[in-house]
Amino acid sequence: MPLTREQICEQTSKKLNAAVGTLPSMEATIGLDGFVDEIIAVVDKRTSTTDYSTVDTIGKFGSKIVAAAGESSNYELIVKQSKLGGNGPIMANALASFGMAVTYIGSIGYPKPHAVFDDFGKRAKLIPLSEPGHTDAVEFSDGKLMLGKIECLADVNWESIVKRVGLDAFTRLLDHSTLISTNNWTMLQHMTEIWTKILTEVLPKISMKERLFFIDLADPEKRTHADILLALQTMEKLQGRVNVILGLNLKESGAIVDVLGLPAAANPEAAIEFTAQAIREKLNLQCVVIHPRKGAAAATKEGTAKFLGPFVAQPKISTGAGDHFNAGFCLGRTLGFNLEESLCCGVATSGYYVRSANSPSGKELADFIAELPPPQAE
Repeated sequence: MPLTREQICEQTSKKLNAAVGTLPSMEATIGLDGFVDEIIAVVDKRTSTTDYSTVDTIGKFGSKIVAAAGESSNYELIVKQSKLGGNGPIMANALASFGMAVTYIGSIGYPKPHAVFDDFGKRAKLIPLSEPGHTDAVEFSDGKLMLGKIECLADVNWESIVKRVGLDAFTRLLDHSTLISTNNWTMLQHMTEIWTKILTEVLPKISMKERLFFIDLADPEKRTHADILLALQTMEKLQGRVNVILGLNLKESGAIVDVLGLPAAANPEAAIEFTAQAIREKLNLQCVVIHPRKGAAAATKEGTAKFLGPFVAQPKISTGAGDHFNAGFCLGRTLGFNLEESLCCGVATSGYYVRSANSPSGKELADFIAELPPPQAE
């Protein structure tokens, strides 16, 4: 008989509590993007210098913009927080908060990391490649608009890795790592080439121990089908040497289904388990995981699983929720947890983060999982 959600949470919490002491010995190398994020709200009505209401949905903001066509319009933006950003830094910071030994390589400021990465640098080893990008993360109750300035990310390439990390040092890092992750393929134009160089110049030189290679495409909508297909084909080649996990949100999974010519589901969110299985089989990857806002599903060669998350209708923060899911899911897979337990770790990490605006320690995550809240109604 399948375990209930509560039983899976109890089992996962106990396993994670038992493993917390081992996390500092588990090495991870993460990269390669990096942003300074400003979390922004749009003012709807202002009644005084200190009192105002905000536009609460993307639809309402969109209507305001459409109504301004042919005219001009002014929107006041409130910066609620400046923080480290980028898919890689947020995921890596969460992994370091769990207690893992993390090395981060990326566009976090050069030659010295930007000040927003200072706290992160206390938990992880940082190796800068270039200046960071900048993101205006305009948040609403039903999603967010990520407005990025990314010219400096062109400096994230194989040549900069060889020059600023060193090929021998980079090879040693990957050799020692149980988890490798390269994030934000969409904004890093040289990422596919970097994967190819890792495949041809690094992986043949390192030990054959099992290691996970997590990939986050990060909304590939603006890249061409040919670029996406080449990236997917390169992942297939990597799978011959490492265990590739492809992480997707709901929108990204639809884009990959389209590029691969797979049948589209009438209700994509209800079909995430089937979609994960179809993508995995088509690409012959070790694992594909898909995480909408309310839960997640994953597929491996051995089977599939689905898990309902602790959805919260009014999150304290939403930017970075998916990256926290990725960190939690990879934590579970790195520790050898089964798919349901790994999904539980993923949704719980995201759920903890959106409620507190902080990344949990390994112990805090285990305690949160033990009492994992049911999903709230929207």
